[in-house]
Amino acid sequence: MKSTDTGEDGCPQYHQANPAPMTEDEKQKERDFRKKLNRAAREMVSNTIHEKVKLIVHRPDYTLEDQHDYDRLSRGLMPIVREFARKTLPLLEHEVSSVYTRNRYYGSKFQADSVAYRDYRYFAKKRPPSESPSLVVGLRIDESASMSAFGRLEAAKQAVMAVYEFCQICQIPILIYGDTADVSRMEQMSIFAYTDFEKPDPSDRFRLMNIQARSNNRDGMALRMMAERLAVSPQQTKLLISISDGQPKAMDDYTGAYAVNDMQQTIEEYERKGVRFLAAAIGQDKDIIHAIYGNDRFLDITNLYELPAKLVRIIARYI
Repeated sequence: MKSTDTGEDGCPQYHQANPAPMTEDEKQKERDFRKKLNRAAREMVSNTIHEKVKLIVHRPDYTLEDQHDYDRLSRGLMPIVREFARKTLPLLEHEVSSVYTRNRYYGSKFQADSVAYRDYRYFAKKRPPSESPSLVVGLRIDESASMSAFGRLEAAKQAVMAVYEFCQICQIPILIYGDTADVSRMEQMSIFAYTDFEKPDPSDRFRLMNIQARSNNRDGMALRMMAERLAVSPQQTKLLISISDGQPKAMDDYTGAYAVNDMQQTIEEYERKGVRFLAAAIGQDKDIIHAIYGNDRFLDITNLYELPAKLVRIIARYI
């Protein structure tokens, strides 16, 4: 099946119309990975206010229809993504080849051009030969029921797709999880692991088509689990972006000041561990989201059509 998209040189790209079904061994590896994610998620929230919340981590499957939907939605995005990647790749090549690691709090070399960022990372130090790439990205999608209104879900999907493809081109490890709460009494918290840097799969892009508006949202729990994954990663810069349209609200009492306090404590705890947070607010509760995250971590998306390009531009800035 010939793709409508074309490569950098203008030549058409081809992909298989009917992918071969997974072998039994591949299915077993997928089940084992899902079990591993569930065990790890429960350990991450132990000894917190979320410890007794019934949690399930899902690994969404995909269909041929999902592939068609992805092709349709990505047509207008890929030229934008490739243009950002074209400008970014030379920076990555310089980063890899440099004998110095930039943007450190201390080091043997002062970088005057870094002072403009005002984050105190003004120095560079000698890079060990085995040092990892500098950036890892986590993308959290609020899958609460209100995301179905005013085109928010479609905008969020396109933003996630743009970020995913940009990170693939630039070889940036990426973690994309969606979450919702209160699906049932036996499943009070649902996590949807669409992509995971521990087990990257080219088919992950099709899993993104399963992003849906579902039920409530327990933001602090979702942020904690993703932030912990980023905190222990070897990359120097760890960026966690939350796309959300509303304030936290889940049964029985996860709402109001209680939920806000949990989110702010989580953000403060993991910022001390080197994780940077950014909230992309796309709904009616922008003022509340702003109050939770603060000025430096807040991105007001008034025009939903700008969301994909804005997120890609922000990630490129962190490289």
